[in-house]
Amino acid sequence: MTPKPLEIPMTRRTVLQAATAAAAGLTPALRSAVYAAGSDKPEKEEVKIGFIPLTDCASVVMASVLGLDKKYGVKIVPSKEASWAGVRDKLVNGELDMAHVLYGLVYGVHMGTAGPKKDMAVLMSLNNNGQAITLSKKLADKGAVDGASLAKAMAAEKRDYTFAQTFPTGTHAMWLYYWLAAYGINPMKDVKAITVPPPQMVANMRVGNMDGFCVGEPWGHRAIMDGIGVTAVTTQDIWRDHPEKALGTTAEFAKKYPNTCRAVVSAILEAGKWIDAGLQNKMKMAETVADKSYVNTGVDAINQRILGRYQNGLGKTWDDPNHMKFYNDGQATFPFLSDGMWFLTQHKRWNLIKEHPDYLAIAKQINHVDIYKDAAAATKTPLPKDVMRSAKLIDGVVWDPKDPKKYADGFKVHA
Repeated sequence: MTPKPLEIPMTRRTVLQAATAAAAGLTPALRSAVYAAGSDKPEKEEVKIGFIPLTDCASVVMASVLGLDKKYGVKIVPSKEASWAGVRDKLVNGELDMAHVLYGLVYGVHMGTAGPKKDMAVLMSLNNNGQAITLSKKLADKGAVDGASLAKAMAAEKRDYTFAQTFPTGTHAMWLYYWLAAYGINPMKDVKAITVPPPQMVANMRVGNMDGFCVGEPWGHRAIMDGIGVTAVTTQDIWRDHPEKALGTTAEFAKKYPNTCRAVVSAILEAGKWIDAGLQNKMKMAETVADKSYVNTGVDAINQRILGRYQNGLGKTWDDPNHMKFYNDGQATFPFLSDGMWFLTQHKRWNLIKEHPDYLAIAKQINHVDIYKDAAAATKTPLPKDVMRSAKLIDGVVWDPKDPKKYADGFKVHA
């Protein structure tokens, strides 16, 4: 007769202690048992996570493909979505439990500036860096290959200029607007800004619907491979180690299923660490997410820039150490309160919100640092010294979260 396994009552503290010990060398089976037992057992064991076909969905996908989710007592079901608006709607109405989502989209929904208003949650950051702004080959042929030459070309030839981003309050919109404004181009007055889903960017540029776009990889590199665009700037050159995608959910879901949230964050942390661990893992990730089930493109469209090997489509090549990071010793995954606050300052700058909000209070509502810290303890992920961070962006202006109102009002170019 097979003896029954020993049943040990589990509290949150004992789970974290056991999980930390497990990360130090205990077996995957024991690690799984730790998360599947007692009071910290995930309340919802199957979690549907939406994603858009972009390279930076990789840590969500690999957490599922590598079976890292099972270690924590959950099953991640990745769900391919067509647009960020679709992701928003499915999060709000509960069709998706969580999503690989634009950081600024979560804040926009919470503030009611991105469609339906609903209290939202950021459980972790999924990556830093790795987006790009592409200018059409037609513009490049006229000498517009970067911000300064674009401003010069637009001054010389007066016409309607169209630039695409992926969601009005999202990261790509904010990078595009910030970059244009840094060169004296007002994105609210001098150009027409349109919204296009990421996988449709290249096709739209091919038929002449836009002069430029900002989107995540692999679509920037795809435009170069197809000979229809040039990389004018990478987003890491706008803001090194900037926040990009987040693991988003509703505040209601985070409150109802905290153990599930902690388990999913733990699995994705491990996946991000695995991806960043070396060349072989990155190549395996590129092969996996290139599949039609995920990004649906050639592996060669993904695997160059994920290694930091860049080309601009005009013969220039370079190695960028600040390429897309999924872990970076926990720096790429921590939900810094200041990151969320920065998006709010830009939403105010571009008149997406009319009055100054309580920047810090809103960031504390949305960014669930407590859940992240529990998952970090379970996966031995280092924590930063502070929940705030500052940075100098491409225009030389320093983002200091101590006075977000002054920062938001301080730009020469605004709506």
